[in-house]
Amino acid sequence: MFSKSKINEPGPKSSGTDSGTTATSSDTKSSPKSGSDMSTTPNSSPKTKPNPSILSSDLTITGNLRTTGDIQVEGTVQGDIRAHLLTVGETANIEGEIVADDIVVTGRVVGKVRGLKVRLTSTARVEGDIIHKTIAIESGAHFEGSVQRAEDPLASGRQDSSGLQRPAASPAPAVPRPAAAGPGPSSMSETKSS
Repeated sequence: MFSKSKINEPGPKSSGTDSGTTATSSDTKSSPKSGSDMSTTPNSSPKTKPNPSILSSDLTITGNLRTTGDIQVEGTVQGDIRAHLLTVGETANIEGEIVADDIVVTGRVVGKVRGLKVRLTSTARVEGDIIHKTIAIESGAHFEGSVQRAEDPLASGRQDSSGLQRPAASPAPAVPRPAAAGPGPSSMSETKSS
């Protein structure tokens, strides 16, 4: 009823074959219609990743960066960065929070670092807290701050729809303060005594 060649080859038959099983190598190269050839064409490959965005060493950015792709920073960024893979180059200087699935620091970061995998190379200079799932710190790296392991380090400090950063869990509930009657220590003592 159905032949094997009709099932395996969804495209039209080439003129030089009688049953589709004796195709020469020149026929398969010129005809990208077979099932195996379709998966190797560049347009149909879903695994193709775009190249990382590179911020060169002479570039200074003031503001936040957000992408679902990869970023390689060689210049200066004054703001928060969120990416899939973040590479902080040797000449980079970042002042702000960095959040990524995978973070490699070889330059300078002043701010909180949150990532599933965090690696500080021997030339890294980090001044801030690191929240991670796995971490590697090479000998010679300079680090000032605290290190905390979390199962989901990307969940803490998520931003709400207005773009304001909210803490994941506050240590103590906020107590509303009554409005002070006027400036000075006397109004503070009145607030404390009531």
